[in-house]
Amino acid sequence: MKFGDLKKEGHWPSLLAAFLYFDFSFMMWTMLGPLATEIAETLNSRGFALNDAQQATLLAVPVLAGALLRIVLGVFVDKFGPKKTALVSQIIVICTLFFAYASADSITYNQLLWVALGLGFAGASFAVALPQAGQWYPPRLQGTVLGIAGAGNIGVVIDFLFAPKIAEIWGWQSVFLVGAVLSTIVLVAYVFLAKDAPANVYKPNPKKLRDYMKLMRDRDTWWFNLFYAVSFGGFIGFANYMKVYLMNTYQTDMSAFGLDVMNEGNVKVIAGYFGALCIFAGAMLRPVGGAFADKMGGIKSLYIFFGMIVVLSLISAFVALPFWAAIVVMFLIMANLGMANGSVFQLVPQRFGKDIGIMTGLIGAAGGLGGSALIKTFGWSQSTFDGYGTGFLIFSGMVMIAISGISLVKTRWRTTWGANTGARI
Repeated sequence: MKFGDLKKEGHWPSLLAAFLYFDFSFMMWTMLGPLATEIAETLNSRGFALNDAQQATLLAVPVLAGALLRIVLGVFVDKFGPKKTALVSQIIVICTLFFAYASADSITYNQLLWVALGLGFAGASFAVALPQAGQWYPPRLQGTVLGIAGAGNIGVVIDFLFAPKIAEIWGWQSVFLVGAVLSTIVLVAYVFLAKDAPANVYKPNPKKLRDYMKLMRDRDTWWFNLFYAVSFGGFIGFANYMKVYLMNTYQTDMSAFGLDVMNEGNVKVIAGYFGALCIFAGAMLRPVGGAFADKMGGIKSLYIFFGMIVVLSLISAFVALPFWAAIVVMFLIMANLGMANGSVFQLVPQRFGKDIGIMTGLIGAAGGLGGSALIKTFGWSQSTFDGYGTGFLIFSGMVMIAISGISLVKTRWRTTWGANTGARI
């Protein structure tokens, strides 16, 4: 498959719009991650000292909210179409960002939790962007198309590159203003670029409650939920917690990169840069994972990517890595998680092509739930054991369970629905 094929088939402006919408929404969704230490210091100066559990909760709320809202927006996509759903959701996010900026000077922890909840609508954009793009294209291009649309998660890389520096220069409050302005610009672009697929390309099939319950009773739904809770949950969980992990574990080591370790502002910026490097791997390689799955099959791809993640996570759990080695390992973990995301969504449209809207919401929700669980697990690991080894060990165990699940379903998938899709399974 050549990328030129995407212009010959489907609707490339909608694919571009889906990418931009998801990209900038992902920036807003994960905005609290690179600002976590700055926000904590501000609250500490006001007499509210955040402990590890509270900090993890603040980072987990938008992920959890985004997970649950993906189900809601998935329903709306089926009923009203992706474009209308995206516009309403984006307006809510913009209002949340302007509120956060306007009240930042006196904002409380509880108010920040409400802001985190509002940012969950940005995370739910996954359930809108993928159908917006995927409805236009045939099964043989789904892995690549949904990989491109899903690569909008590169937005978290932009967060980690620029948010700490903007916070250092103008204060963390200004990051919310920048986010609100950028989101408004994207909203206008989306209005003109995006177009719902016509009936001759994709026929909407609104579901009733019993249809949703039928999908929930389908065992394949839960298998996909498990696989995506591990792959995307791992990606978004590590992405949100990356700066806290680096600051808590390697703050002193960052002085080796020409920094005055007493200059907290510079150390936070450098932590953001290294975090962005690791997250970049997962974001950019998602389309590669989708294309890889198109060529050799999603099942074989997941075996490879999940297997690498287990090995790397066990290294992080049992080996006291120096800073440079920890960055290399995290880079590889995020790269394999990103490619696994693309592989999972090469399989989903083959199995649930007629229900892609609601299934994207359900499976995306599982990914968000996995991410929030990972953040809380790492916060618990740090507060209980003063380190993250236990957190990595638990995560590797979950990946092993997912690998076992693949072994249980692969023969059935390949000999039933997989035999009729025309794509590699």
